[in-house]
Amino acid sequence: MESESDGRHRLTQAIRWTARAWAIATIGVVLLLSVGEGLYPATSAEWIGLLLYPGGICLGMILAWWREGLGGGITVGSLVAFYALHTATAGQLPKGWAWLVLAVPGFLFLWCWKRSRSLTVTPA
Repeated sequence: MESESDGRHRLTQAIRWTARAWAIATIGVVLLLSVGEGLYPATSAEWIGLLLYPGGICLGMILAWWREGLGGGITVGSLVAFYALHTATAGQLPKGWAWLVLAVPGFLFLWCWKRSRSLTVTPA
């Protein structure tokens, strides 16, 4: 019979690998868009925006493979800062759902990090 902690551990592992696969897909999409569209920011605010999204988002996802809390925090923090910058400069939130969908792995990594910290290992 499977114990409750084994079930929690398996769920955490499943979410962790989902976040990792989604992060790889996100980084791939960002690279394809960067190559296909090119990077032509004109203002300093646009350069800062690029540092936050996709720069901070992708950096956070890469770091999260080794340090889930740090990487997830960088991803989510970059997303929030990007939304704040865009709202301050454009007067509205970024349009479309893709901004959030591509950043979902950051939230999943934070969830795994928090859940892993709460799992207690019992000696065998």
